[in-house]
Amino acid sequence: MKVSLLKDSIADVSEDCIAVSVFQDEKTLSGAAAKVDGSLGGTIASLIKQGEIKGKLGETTVVHTMGKLLSDRVIVVGLGERSKFNVEAARFAAGSLVSKARALGVKGVASALLGVGVKGVTAELCAQAMTEGAILGAYSFDKYKKPEETAIESFSLVEDRKAAVSQVEKGLKKGEILAHAQNLARDLANEPSNNMTPTILAERAKEIAKKFGMKIDILSEKDAEKEGMGAFLGVARGTDEPAKFIVMRYRPSDKNVLALVGKGITFDSGGISIKSSQGMGAMKADMSGAAAVLGAMRAIAQLKPKIGVIGVMPATENMPSGHALKPGDVVKSLSGKTIEIISTDAEGRLALADAISYAKKLGAKRIVDIATLTGACFVALGEITSGLISNDDRLADLLLDVSEKTGEKMWRLPTFDEYDEQIKSDIADMKNSGGRAAGTITAGMFLKRFVGDTSWAHIDIAGKEYSEKAKGYQQKGTTGVGARSLAELALRLSRR
Repeated sequence: MKVSLLKDSIADVSEDCIAVSVFQDEKTLSGAAAKVDGSLGGTIASLIKQGEIKGKLGETTVVHTMGKLLSDRVIVVGLGERSKFNVEAARFAAGSLVSKARALGVKGVASALLGVGVKGVTAELCAQAMTEGAILGAYSFDKYKKPEETAIESFSLVEDRKAAVSQVEKGLKKGEILAHAQNLARDLANEPSNNMTPTILAERAKEIAKKFGMKIDILSEKDAEKEGMGAFLGVARGTDEPAKFIVMRYRPSDKNVLALVGKGITFDSGGISIKSSQGMGAMKADMSGAAAVLGAMRAIAQLKPKIGVIGVMPATENMPSGHALKPGDVVKSLSGKTIEIISTDAEGRLALADAISYAKKLGAKRIVDIATLTGACFVALGEITSGLISNDDRLADLLLDVSEKTGEKMWRLPTFDEYDEQIKSDIADMKNSGGRAAGTITAGMFLKRFVGDTSWAHIDIAGKEYSEKAKGYQQKGTTGVGARSLAELALRLSRR
């Protein structure tokens, strides 16, 4: 779908469909909605009065223009309550708009800026959010089936104020980059695991690095063995698919390095501690952390923050076999610390432990890891919010602020010393599972042991990587969560 700017008045646009917006708690139309309604003879205002248009966030109502405008149809989009409006509401509304237009079978949509100027939502922020919402809302993974015939070909933002045009163009460009980064992450995680092996993921990473001018190293199992990555290789022992340890570098000469570390388990059976067969197919998306990092690295290369960024993605399958790790085994990590295996289904943290140590070895000053790490996070926070654990208040606060802008919600969890007791081992430096109680926190405490004094944050996206239904800009399937937030984090740190 092509996204562009139209320098015109929304009432004068000729398109398959145009869009304006209304707030839930307001009965009087203003701005673009008032202009369009004037041409329609008060139809929108009448529908509001009759209660057919309520203005709830994401609500869409189709009004036929009957020749009174150059466009055949108007979609009236609800923005919810004015007091609650923010950039996420604009993003959500744009996604709902595109979904409705696609259902109507239209090829082109032109929209006024939704809610611009309300509560500090500038033209630039509104354009960025709407572009993200439109591109994400138009997404479909149809590689293995006949493509939809109702795909929207163009989405236009309409702005005729000369002072705002440059801001809209700037926001549109950034929104395109970030949305395509998230869609890349969606594509990677939506792939069936037979077509998204560690080798294939590494090849995709190579393609992206070459296209966007980044350096990349792919460590083989032999390379990882020479480095001493016993934790990562322990996970890889059970599968016939070769493991790959992927390292991408943006501005590699820069010493102020941010490392983004993503769990890349391309299929997680649970290993010897095998999962239930129900829902196991969804474990193709257990590499969503690596997908988010790869998407973020693509966006970072385009947005060009003035800091060095490393993307580290340990990729392997976790399978049961005669060679697989067993509960009771002990592995030695890259850091030199030993780990008693309590559950082979707590494999992601093993791969991340060596990835964090390797990022430190490469000189990372800050490390942010992202992973579908614990089912406990889904139990605690559901599909809405990711769990955040950190040893640095400033970094944690920055990530929480970023999440407010991106709409990828996070909630900080505690790291009290008492939780560390749960992962103490009688025969090794630690064990890889502290049991069911506080499972998300103890997994974070496990990773914290490999961080040392380095500024670090861990984002547990378990349950957030997949959506069971379409809503707003989210389509059913993998979400690509985290890609936009990680890229935005790099931009924020660049300004400091």
